Amino acid sequence: MPSATSRTPLIDMVKGLACAAIVCHHLAFYGPMSDIAAPLAPWLMAWLYDYGRMAVQVFLVLGGYLAAASLAPQGVARFDSAGAVITKRFVRLVVPYAVALLLAVLVSALVRSWMDHHSVPDEPTLAQLLANALLLQDIVREGALSAGVWYVAIDFQLFVLSVLVWAAVRALPGGWARLNGPVIGKSLLVALTATSLWVFNLDSSLDMWGWYFFGSYGLGMMAYWAVKSPRSIGWLVLMVLLGGIALAMEYRGRIALALVVSVLLVVALRSARLRQWQGVAPLVRLGQMSYSVFLVHFAVCLLVNAVVGHLFPESPVVNALGMVLAFTLSLMAGRELYQRVERHVPTWSMALRWQAGLVGAGMLVAISSHWA
Repeated sequence: MPSATSRTPLIDMVKGLACAAIVCHHLAFYGPMSDIAAPLAPWLMAWLYDYGRMAVQVFLVLGGYLAAASLAPQGVARFDSAGAVITKRFVRLVVPYAVALLLAVLVSALVRSWMDHHSVPDEPTLAQLLANALLLQDIVREGALSAGVWYVAIDFQLFVLSVLVWAAVRALPGGWARLNGPVIGKSLLVALTATSLWVFNLDSSLDMWGWYFFGSYGLGMMAYWAVKSPRSIGWLVLMVLLGGIALAMEYRGRIALALVVSVLLVVALRSARLRQWQGVAPLVRLGQMSYSVFLVHFAVCLLVNAVVGHLFPESPVVNALGMVLAFTLSLMAGRELYQRVERHVPTWSMALRWQAGLVGAGMLVAISSHWA
């Protein structure tokens, strides 16, 4: 999710498109503006409601691609310490995450008394605040404080799984293991990808764990190695084989999309013309700040929903314009979060301060609501 610019405008542009799709999905999913505006374009609202969420698969594939590029471009770990890499990733994730969740908690408290809608989160509990701050909310069965935050936890789990595999391969004893480290590492990750596609992803009760989603993430890793390989055909055949068997076992639209995205990624990035293309500038910029937009858009959309839905509860046109306004303000808020928080190098002390601020503010909100 959060990363410096990929230095490949095409990848940033695809991230921007996927980010826009997620924001539009949540605008359609969480009313009341979408409920009121639906008669103007019922087919569009229904499509965004049902299929907009599948853009997550694009982020999973790109996440795997960029993880392979940064952690093991040759299939062997390029980092010295697994603990240091994992810690750095956690801090980079949670600083803008905690800022956005704090905003979501405050906005929810503001609109809760005058917007009776299922999209407004309940008053937070201490256990819920702590679970969200530590990216454990789904594992310990606590409610999310904002829409889409489950993906941040999954992204971190996928990253940790990958780091641990590469670290384990590097720790293997013997000269043979060291010599064949790239082959062993790639083979293990391909096996984990297959196991995810053929076993874990068939059981939706496992969707709070990274290995449920590793199939799409692993296809992204394989796409990177295919792009960098002198001949990509072997990797492409393997990717299609793994995905094809998975779809034959049980067709899943999200897996089909992940397979298509990963194959197209290989084709596009092996083309010198597309690789050098600077892309569509606004989408490239959106892709670079997509994590911040993803984090902050729910609070913005919730606030606009509350205001517009309260003032114009029967005007489809005004509520449709309100959705456009919420989308625009989400991009603006995401840019501010990106410029002021995400793009700066975070520290452990900064992460702890923001997490403590999230928990403390959440408890103050709950206490004040209880005594109001």
